[in-house]
Amino acid sequence: MPNDGRAMSARQFVNDPDEFIPQALEGLRLAHPHLIQVSADPALVLRTPKDGDPLKVALVSGGGSGHEPLHTGFVGLGMLDAAIPGAVFASPTAYQIRAGIKAVDRGRGVLLIVKNYTGDVLNFSIAAELAREENIEVEIVLVDDDLATDGGDEGGPGRRGTAAVVAVEKICGAAAERGASLSELAELGRRVVASSRTMALALRACTHPGQQRPSFDLADDEVEFGVGIHGERGVGQHPFGPASELVPALAQPVVEALGLQRGESVIAIVNGLGSTHALELAVVHRELSAFLEGVGVRIERALVGSYVTALDMQGCSITLVRCDSTLLELWNAPVRTPALAW
Repeated sequence: MPNDGRAMSARQFVNDPDEFIPQALEGLRLAHPHLIQVSADPALVLRTPKDGDPLKVALVSGGGSGHEPLHTGFVGLGMLDAAIPGAVFASPTAYQIRAGIKAVDRGRGVLLIVKNYTGDVLNFSIAAELAREENIEVEIVLVDDDLATDGGDEGGPGRRGTAAVVAVEKICGAAAERGASLSELAELGRRVVASSRTMALALRACTHPGQQRPSFDLADDEVEFGVGIHGERGVGQHPFGPASELVPALAQPVVEALGLQRGESVIAIVNGLGSTHALELAVVHRELSAFLEGVGVRIERALVGSYVTALDMQGCSITLVRCDSTLLELWNAPVRTPALAW
């Protein structure tokens, strides 16, 4: 029997790896036509306009695909006006981003929310300059919450951007709906970033579409701490154990990095990395709640589910955002997107 290549790749719902993203975007549009519109060339996901939409600052984000529902699932009321998807784990082009900026600008400027990866930073920065040459006001908020890459090396890329981007998009999205200016939104977004840190672990690495093997191997009795959302290895292996041991080991360095003190409050994001069941994430949140209660930190709001994934990686991340009444009010504001709604 001839080998057509299918036996050499992981079993996934994929027709052609080269058409994976376009076909996925088409499926997203078909599922949510009242919320989003999709442009095929260049690839863009845009908020469906409605009568009575406010004249507001537009929010744009994006990055490599494979992290869904980030960012395409967060387009809609109270969050993004446009998401720019690249290929799997690859930045969108500056041309795509510029097209997205122009598509959503309504004269009040555009806020770009960018995760701290070299390709994303470069291409979003180029697109911002091109937009400014066309008299579009643009500000950039750089999200760099990943504690595992907090090496402190001068001149290095710095911390990666991970699940805190959800908090930035939600809180800034709510403020934009209320009429905040571009400069106010940029300041708010940077405040949320500075108040956020994340740590992740994997029980199993992800497998790229069309590939046979995961991006790295783990022994049955090991977990990988500090993994990245592109299938990167972490900062070390820990013995596998019950959630009651793994979760505090994840949360403790986040609490310490933020300098959280007894009596403070946080928004907690317990995030699945792609193949972690909702039952498991509920247990992780239970253990996180117990740990934070033990150190006197109150969870004011929680988001538990798979929101920033790494294809089919089995694992989770914990994000804590130090919050106050202003951030809580914006977090509680209405949102209606394919992936987040209240």
